[in-house]
Amino acid sequence: MGQNLGFAHFILQCDAMGKVVLLLLLALSLASWYLMVTKALANMGARKRADIFLKQFWDSSSLHEMQYTLSTSSDENAFSNLAKQALAVNSGNQKGAEKLLAAGGVSEYLTRVLRNGIDQESTKIEHGLTVLASAGSAAPFVGLFGTVWGIYHALVQIGMSGQGTLDKVAGPVGEALIMTAVGLAVAIPAVLAYNSFTRRNRLWLAQLDNFAHDLYTLVTVGDKKG
Repeated sequence: MGQNLGFAHFILQCDAMGKVVLLLLLALSLASWYLMVTKALANMGARKRADIFLKQFWDSSSLHEMQYTLSTSSDENAFSNLAKQALAVNSGNQKGAEKLLAAGGVSEYLTRVLRNGIDQESTKIEHGLTVLASAGSAAPFVGLFGTVWGIYHALVQIGMSGQGTLDKVAGPVGEALIMTAVGLAVAIPAVLAYNSFTRRNRLWLAQLDNFAHDLYTLVTVGDKKG
């Protein structure tokens, strides 16, 4: 009997509903792991590019030198994009309606430009977090539903066979409980990744906000000294 209680046997004994639940959990797991890997690599790359840019920015002797560096560099990151927008305001390189907005007050217009840049970055880095949050919150309940359905299906089969001994009940019920384990296996990594990415995004936006304040001061007061 022990050979018949494995995971493969459980898959074979699942009905259509059980297979749908397993496929749903598998899809959630694949989506979660794809996002975890790709976002982790993207965050590492963004951090590296930002560190390089910030070093170049603070090592430059003037805003004009930094503007030339930005115009000749193809490497983009949240901090360099914010600097480009701020320096465009400083140099008066606006077009059309932007010139009218800037004419209403450079300081106010610069504030809107920097805030808009931060909001765009916030939207960008939040991509995929909804999937992780959904997987982390829904997977345990999907697995629980699969468990309840599996137990019900097993009890129906036991009732039809007329054999309710422990060796007849333990196998089907134990196999049905695998659904709960699968649901937790999907949810736990997703929750941990979501919390990790949320914390990283909060720190990233805080650093970007501080850099925006520095840019505002440099553009409105004048070129940085030293």
